Amino acid sequence: MQRMDFFNMWFSLAVFLLAAVAHMAHAEGTGVIWKNPALPASRLATLRSKRMTGGTLAPHVPWQAMVYLADSILDGGLAGGALISDRWVLTAGRNLFVRKSRDAIQGTQPVIPKVYLGIRGRQEANASTEVAVEKVVLHPHFQNTSDWDHNLALIQLKEPVVMGDKVAPIPLPERGPDLTGNDGVLAGWGWGALFTYAPDLKYLRLPLVNQNTCQEEYKGISYRPTVDDDMFCTEAGRFGDNVCTGDSGGALALRDPKSGDVYAAGILSYDNACRTNKFGVYMKISSYLPWIHSVIRGDTERSSTLRSAAMSKMLSWQ
Repeated sequence: MQRMDFFNMWFSLAVFLLAAVAHMAHAEGTGVIWKNPALPASRLATLRSKRMTGGTLAPHVPWQAMVYLADSILDGGLAGGALISDRWVLTAGRNLFVRKSRDAIQGTQPVIPKVYLGIRGRQEANASTEVAVEKVVLHPHFQNTSDWDHNLALIQLKEPVVMGDKVAPIPLPERGPDLTGNDGVLAGWGWGALFTYAPDLKYLRLPLVNQNTCQEEYKGISYRPTVDDDMFCTEAGRFGDNVCTGDSGGALALRDPKSGDVYAAGILSYDNACRTNKFGVYMKISSYLPWIHSVIRGDTERSSTLRSAAMSKMLSWQ
């Protein structure tokens, strides 16, 4: 009899858990959201249809790239990237490794990923949307001292991509992002509450926060970034939706308040905020413009010396 009571108790618990999972069945997406118990039922129904997936279905985001190693996160997973010219995609360096930690990466070569452009649904990632990769270039100081420092990589495509309504690069910033009350937009296929990638591209509108606030939040916590001057942060959106695993490498797009131009302010580095942490952490693109331009130009170790010598000769002839 005691055994039967024990069995019934666990059976009831299993039924309850299955019901809870079924209730969360729509919670796949770029991030996750906490339900606000103070909202009326009609409002909750509206939010559930739009926001319980952790973001809103995105239109075609022409600069969005999918950087793909595998379907399973155990085999490297997939992530985001930003098309910044007709032959270059900018992403997070960690996305190019199966195991992401500094200890696992030291002494190993990055994986050459598959890259897909012009897609919204993951099912569109096929031979017709794949662009061949020539090489990948990690930042020279990538993971020098931690898992997160200088977390950037450039992916060179073998051929220039054909621009159109679905594929177009996003400009780089001319200066650092405005962190005072600005909101950015980030798209991705990141995890939702069921720990699966979103089937369709979602986007999040995320407020930028003061660097010191984010810095204090992660200070001294293992496996979290040490936020420095080459980084900045966003916090969870209006309804608690946030970045999550698989969103890394995506560009946070901002609109210049004066010109109205859209540009990529940062590349998402720490995407594991989800429900656990409040802030997503980005590599500040303006801090890395010299490196990005040098790679895209095809500079070698002698390029700077050659330019200086040519300039010196021309000036001396006047």
